[in-house]
Formats: sequence, structure tokens, C-alpha cells
Amino acid sequence: MPPLPVLIHLATILPAAALGTYLLLARKGSPTHRQLGKAYMILMGFTSVWTLFLPAEFGPRLWNHFGMLHLLSVLTAWTVPTAWRASRRGDIRGHRSAMIQLYVGGILVAGTFAVLGQGRYLNVFIAKF
Repeated sequence: MPPLPVLIHLATILPAAALGTYLLLARKGSPTHRQLGKAYMILMGFTSVWTLFLPAEFGPRLWNHFGMLHLLSVLTAWTVPTAWRASRRGDIRGHRSAMIQLYVGGILVAGTFAVLGQGRYLNVFIAKF
């Protein structure tokens, strides 16, 4: 069983991944899109900050804590408010660009490393099935 901090991370990132996928594929601009988008951004924002407190388990570390995946946490922490501001300004192109970056970096790339990384919790969990 993963430690509580990892479970909290999974409890926020797994629904964010599902919401993000839906939002990328669904019709844009509807009230449902806006409401689900707020939930997605809150989940991603929380996750980006939360993961900064999780120590790197693999690879090189800075200050015996931060690893390469923490760079994606910083990118996510930057991109969430950037996307939010763009949507509030009506900058659809900027919002779309930021949201794609957020999904690709924060969900797809980080998720791929989490699933494929030998010894990582998701890798071990998936290998059991």
C-alpha cells in the first residue's frame, strides 16, 4: 500500500486525468465545460503544489529532495493560473494552448514516467495485474 501522501496525490490526479481527457474531447464554452474546467484546474493546481512536497524516489536529486518530475510540477503550477487568466480575459487561443500544455506535461508525460518507471507505485500496481 502506498504511503498516505502518494494516495492523496493519486486521489487528485486520477480524476484530473479523466476530466482533462473529457474536456479536451468535449464541446468547448458550455456551462458544463466551464464548471468541469474549474474542477480540473483546482485538482491540477493542488496536485502541482502537493507533488513538490513528495521527495523524488528515483534518479538524480537536488537538495536530496527534488527530481526531474518536479520540473513538471513547477510547469503545472505555472500553467494553471496562466490558463485561468487567459480564459478570464477571453483569450481563447492562449487558454487552449495553456490547457494543451497542462494536459500533455502534467498528465501524459508525468503519467507515462509514473507508469513506466521501474519501482514507482503505479508501475508496481499495474505489473500486479
